[in-house]
Amino acid sequence: MRLAHRTSSPCGVQGAVHNGLSLKIWGLIMLDRDGFRPNVGIILLNQRNQVFWGKRIRTHSWQFPQGGIDRGETPEQAMFRELHEEVGLQPSHVRVVARTRDWLRYEVPERYVRRDARGHYRGQKQIWYLLQLIGYDTDLNLRATNHPEFDAWRWNDYWVPLDVVVEFKRGVYRMALTELARFLPRHEQRNRYLRGSFRAREPEQGSGTMLLRHGHLLLHRDIELPPGATFDPDPGTNFVAEPQPSPATAAVD
Repeated sequence: MRLAHRTSSPCGVQGAVHNGLSLKIWGLIMLDRDGFRPNVGIILLNQRNQVFWGKRIRTHSWQFPQGGIDRGETPEQAMFRELHEEVGLQPSHVRVVARTRDWLRYEVPERYVRRDARGHYRGQKQIWYLLQLIGYDTDLNLRATNHPEFDAWRWNDYWVPLDVVVEFKRGVYRMALTELARFLPRHEQRNRYLRGSFRAREPEQGSGTMLLRHGHLLLHRDIELPPGATFDPDPGTNFVAEPQPSPATAAVD
């Protein structure tokens, strides 16, 4: 079985099925025609370009914030909702730096999927966002809702080894980190991508954050796009609404 290719939950597949995400599982869920659930992932930077890692509650697995896109939501709306639900941050606490061009997908091994969901649910497809914290560490709150995802968090270097991530998600993490590394704020000394002199000029307001437009890409005004880079922020969704599941079907965040 292919486990990763161009979409989040480590051992969280079983956890999501059996724990507090049952409302999303048993309500109307969104799967594409290939059986992947639309999802967003978040790479959150601090001012030193370290990234936020959360320890999944009652496990030893660490991961980035993530979650499913609900019916009627855009990827950006889902990203800000998940940012608040899992990390306690508001849009005013972050700046949007960039996002992945395409959906990144991973398949979930059968042993992590309920038997009655097999043949319907294959895995996740994700849009990944690179955000920078402009607030303070004290703004982070893992208990912002009554269904916390994490019970601990820490800052790590951008290129930390991924051995603490469940194996079938590591490929997607590598793809997201690699694609978005070129957009790291240029005070990151090890970043070798931000050498271009082109700066987008058209201001645009989005979610309370001042962004500049380069083609279809919205970047924070302090970010320069490297020469020749292209970025399409609106991959087609082509969602298919699954019928109301009975206890014979299930999907996960």
